[in-house]
Amino acid sequence: MAELNQDSGGGKKGGKVRSKKNGGRVDLTAMVDLAFLLITFFMLTTSLNTPQAMDVAMPDKNKDLNEQNPDIDIADNRSITLLLGSDNKLVWYYGQLAKPITAPTVTDYSAEGLRKLLIEKKAQVPKVAGGKDLIVVIRPSDRSVQRNLVDVLDEMKIVDIKRFTISKIKAEEITVLETNGIYNN
Repeated sequence: MAELNQDSGGGKKGGKVRSKKNGGRVDLTAMVDLAFLLITFFMLTTSLNTPQAMDVAMPDKNKDLNEQNPDIDIADNRSITLLLGSDNKLVWYYGQLAKPITAPTVTDYSAEGLRKLLIEKKAQVPKVAGGKDLIVVIRPSDRSVQRNLVDVLDEMKIVDIKRFTISKIKAEEITVLETNGIYNN
């Protein structure tokens, strides 16, 4: 048990003889118990870091695939397609692959690469497409890594692009990656 002792302070020789008085005793047990209860409470209820997650709207799994049209028509003048390849590189083209407005070009995931491209196209498309915003089609290949897809999604959030989709890459687009040399093992 913890206690607080006080000295009576006498100690002089001679003079009157005083009787020693015991100092007051304070029992600190209840305060120590309360302190440990509070420490335990705050340790268990405090979250040290909050998980960071991005909301991605995914299609309904209950729909029949035969009813859906796998190819969605997107206006050529408002769509940009990103083909994620190997070696931390990607190929992008503006419009449709059969007749692109901008030919397929290789870039990287840096601020001077992908971010600069997205900012330019986000500013350009509303002027060309009659006020409509940019649509980005993201197509990861089997040679790209998950980090590349996360980097692209981060850039969508940073640049504030509202309309984007993640879809499967087509055989013609894999050929584009191979011709640009970023479909390696």
